Amino acid sequence: MALVDHDPLLKVTWTDPVTGKNGYLVVHSLVSGLATGGTRMRAGCTLSEVADLARGMARKTAVFGLPVGGAKGGIDCDPKDPDATGVLRRFITAMRPWVDTHWVTAEDLGVPQHLIDDIFADLGLHQSYHAAIRRSPDVERTLRRVRAGLNAPVPGGLLLGDVVGGYGVAQSCLGVVHARGWNHARTAVAVQGVGTMGGGAAYYLHEAGLNVVAVADAAGTLYHPDGLDVPALLDARDRYGEIDRSQVPADVLRLPREAVLEIEVDVLIPAAISYAITPDRVPAVAARVVVEAANTPVTEEAEELLAVRGIPVIPDFVANAGAAAWAWWLLLGRVDADPVLSFQVLREEMLAKIPPLLAAWDAERTTPRRAALGLADRQAEQNRVAEQEGRVLLSIP
Repeated sequence: MALVDHDPLLKVTWTDPVTGKNGYLVVHSLVSGLATGGTRMRAGCTLSEVADLARGMARKTAVFGLPVGGAKGGIDCDPKDPDATGVLRRFITAMRPWVDTHWVTAEDLGVPQHLIDDIFADLGLHQSYHAAIRRSPDVERTLRRVRAGLNAPVPGGLLLGDVVGGYGVAQSCLGVVHARGWNHARTAVAVQGVGTMGGGAAYYLHEAGLNVVAVADAAGTLYHPDGLDVPALLDARDRYGEIDRSQVPADVLRLPREAVLEIEVDVLIPAAISYAITPDRVPAVAARVVVEAANTPVTEEAEELLAVRGIPVIPDFVANAGAAAWAWWLLLGRVDADPVLSFQVLREEMLAKIPPLLAAWDAERTTPRRAALGLADRQAEQNRVAEQEGRVLLSIP
């Protein structure tokens, strides 16, 4: 496959001169001279992990027909470390030749959008989408549109830029529910992780009438067979995304953290960490469908074993691509600061993407990943031909 099999265009390993911590940039592909992908920070982050994520970003942009390639940044540092902000600042500064002209980055695990934007502003680059924004004929107008979109308020007191990724995951799950003809109120969901992706997905699925019976954070799993009060639990989160157990009702069961993967549900959403479901955990998975909200939460071997058990996995580069796709629709002017329009476009895109993947699974047992990769490769080939013919793929108003 043209998209999957080639090596990354660029791998950079950077060592912080102050702390000795390592950072990585991997550019998997360039389309229109640009690549997009967030910057994450976690203790133990590796170059191999960042390369996998960059490949995943290339898949996301291709599946959604975006005229850009994929990249990713990563820093091996605990975001709770007192030196973390300084490390991130020095990393972005060192990567300036790329963030100035080719790499459009954003928030990711351990790195909130406001923090990375502050660093870009300090460097005179205004905002983390700078490499794309600078191509607009009216930079200030495009910058205003991006900032307005990211900071548009939505019901619940949050900002559109903070919830759109979780909303996209929720719509992916609803695509499964609709394709299967399941009753909303009788559809049980378990969510591993209550951060931006997991918390947002749980909130919007709860709002849609699905029965979210389990959520898990770093402290463990909370479970109630009749469903959880998701908004109340999310309101009880601290700054690190952990739910204050003193605010959890007494009739909610406290289970081990890994138990969320083993509860009998219709939809399991691993939204916390990469490689959460490995081959040794496959026998315990009791969900009918797995929807990947984190990046690569199911290993390749585990996914094949789940397929043997008849459990399809909706891949991350479709299910959690809502935030990346939305950001580019905002850049390209397809959406603006109106949350209603953003949610409508994202809902339509996600509800259209999921049924064909399940149809291929039902008809031929083609895994959703293979079906989606076929779509990505076809789009990548179209981009390649267009660039060879000199056609303009990217035009930012």
